[in-house]
Amino acid sequence: MAALKTANPDFEQFVRGMVLSMPAARHLGFEFGRIAPGEVEIIQSYRKELTQHDGFIQGGVLGSLADFAGGCAAGTLLQPGWVNMTIDYTVKILAPAKGEKIVARGRVVKAGPIMTIAAADVYSVDGTGETLCATAFVTMRNIKAFKA
Repeated sequence: MAALKTANPDFEQFVRGMVLSMPAARHLGFEFGRIAPGEVEIIQSYRKELTQHDGFIQGGVLGSLADFAGGCAAGTLLQPGWVNMTIDYTVKILAPAKGEKIVARGRVVKAGPIMTIAAADVYSVDGTGETLCATAFVTMRNIKAFKA
């Protein structure tokens, strides 16, 4: 697949700034790994308060990570002065998620002027490697930013 191009030379700073200004993202406490045009990696350290009773990361947290990763990947391709918002996402949980960290890797599948479709794979990571624990499709609506 050919490398995607972005119209925003400050796409990395834009994505980090937009996401880290969101209270939900700050609450989850994740960090960014790789950010490239059409691709984003989000890293969530293991925290007990994000787990179910058995110590596995709760499914809603996996869905949130997939949503953020897919949405951020789409955000790297936005024109300056535009933002995006999730209109739909579907997550399939494939395996329990428990490890030192959870890594969500989002990528753009099809970019458009109004909507962008992205996918995200979520992995649990421990000392033995990575395990694919969820996969998702994320649909983002691109909108011209407005000033309040």
